[in-house]
Amino acid sequence: MKNLILSLFLLVLTGCYYDSEEALFGKPSSGCDITVTNFSTEVKPILTSYCLSCHSNSAASSSGGGIRLEDYADVKASVLNGQLMGTIQHTSGYPAMPKGGGTLSACNILVLNTWISKGTLNN
Repeated sequence: MKNLILSLFLLVLTGCYYDSEEALFGKPSSGCDITVTNFSTEVKPILTSYCLSCHSNSAASSSGGGIRLEDYADVKASVLNGQLMGTIQHTSGYPAMPKGGGTLSACNILVLNTWISKGTLNN
């Protein structure tokens, strides 16, 4: 009987393991990779998908309020005056973009912010 109680006690004692799920299985992926944030491969595709229908060089004068986002120099100017991030983050004082739509995904905004914080390089 004494051996049975001792065995059960040892079983309970060794059965309690308090590692977190992250320690056991790794941190879950958010699905948003910002390790590389180049203008040509990450930033431009976002702008092409969500902005250029109104803000391309040809459409900017008619539907884009004169704001162009097709070329690097135009995008950088929009970044430097705060307009790009102000509009896509729906900051007070800026028109919310994309017009008539919701906001960009959190991942797309993070990619743009990361590119900007890394120096707004033309890469």
